Amino acid sequence: MSARVLVVDDVEANVRLLEAKLTIEYFDVLTCNDGASAIGLAGAEQPDIILLDVMMPGMDGFETCRRLKADAATRHIPVVLVTALDGREDRIRGLDAGADDFITKPLDDVILFARVRSLIRLKQVTDELREREASGQRLGVDASGGGRLRASGARILVVDDNPRQLEKIAVELAKEHRPTIEADAEKGLAAASGPIDLMIVNTMAQGFDGLRLIAQARSNAATRKLPILAIVDQGDRPRLVKALELGANDVLSKPVDAEELAARVRTQIRRKRYADVLKERLDYSLEMAVTDALTGLHNRRYMVGQLDALMNRAKQGGEPVSVLVLDIDHFKAVNDGFGHDAGDEVLREFSVRLATNVRAIDLPCRMGGEEFVVVMPGAELDAAHRIADRIRRDVGSTPFPVMDGAEHLNITISIGVATSHGGADTPAALLKRA
Repeated sequence: MSARVLVVDDVEANVRLLEAKLTIEYFDVLTCNDGASAIGLAGAEQPDIILLDVMMPGMDGFETCRRLKADAATRHIPVVLVTALDGREDRIRGLDAGADDFITKPLDDVILFARVRSLIRLKQVTDELREREASGQRLGVDASGGGRLRASGARILVVDDNPRQLEKIAVELAKEHRPTIEADAEKGLAAASGPIDLMIVNTMAQGFDGLRLIAQARSNAATRKLPILAIVDQGDRPRLVKALELGANDVLSKPVDAEELAARVRTQIRRKRYADVLKERLDYSLEMAVTDALTGLHNRRYMVGQLDALMNRAKQGGEPVSVLVLDIDHFKAVNDGFGHDAGDEVLREFSVRLATNVRAIDLPCRMGGEEFVVVMPGAELDAAHRIADRIRRDVGSTPFPVMDGAEHLNITISIGVATSHGGADTPAALLKRA
């Protein structure tokens, strides 16, 4: 796995040492010597990860990290604080500043690369979501969700068979979150498939293999993307590396420190909620790309794709497909006489009546203007005629309220009906016949 790494340290010898180690492992390395340059370089070059020294003159690593995480252009980039400090307070301060990890000098190459690769894997998932979101925004679609990025109130599953440690963790988590505890790995894995924001696993449990539980979670589609925090003995280097290799998002040293637990949990929850918001925006963008904004019906693009697929199926011996092509009569007179707002009200009300009079399997779509199409999978011509007549009666039976109910308009529609013939029939020919 290769990636672009930004190394920030005011000591040139440290920069060159890290650059050499990373280059040997085929990473593309950028370097700078101070916090201000790091912020500018991160925004311009968008590295995959930042290795940031804490003890720098002027703007130290904590403040640099804080500013990187406050900027929408760089907050998604993982930051690993690198320092000679090994105090509990410094680790917590770094995590609270938004750092994704905290490693101490002298650097252990195996642990360094394990943590770097783990964070890069996570960033690749986030990058894919961000790219798709950007595509949606270029189409003019946006769905803000930044208000949900708080790091409290999460549903956290703790899988541990050490009663004292489990109680300590649960008490600490309950201050900000909603913890659930399981002492059995099989039950824990089942619970992880539910609405869980983070799973904490004791990799040194006596009654089950914590590392295997992490591997099972990563191989299960329902839990593959669930953040996992692994509890590892501070001196057990092989287990720490294996936990990260298997897919743990972060590790927590044993004995568990309450404040470090809280800080690492907050980091994981923020990251998950950021990814959740991106996914929701992506889903919204995809929905808007095939939805008519005014009426809420599917749009022409969606209709063309679905009709083409259904016609191909019909050609291969599948069920026929029928279409209704509907026009609102004298719609221009509505716009001219009552205004375009009233015209929009008519279109919205017509869409509601259309959607409530077709079958659940049918696809009502707005082609544009006052023209609509209903794609009817598996419908014979007689069935399509019956549904068309039902729509016509509903539209004509009750006037359409416009101008907030101040006026009521009698609306009529014209409907064309056609059914596929199979063989050489095409979507364009079917719509033309209708």
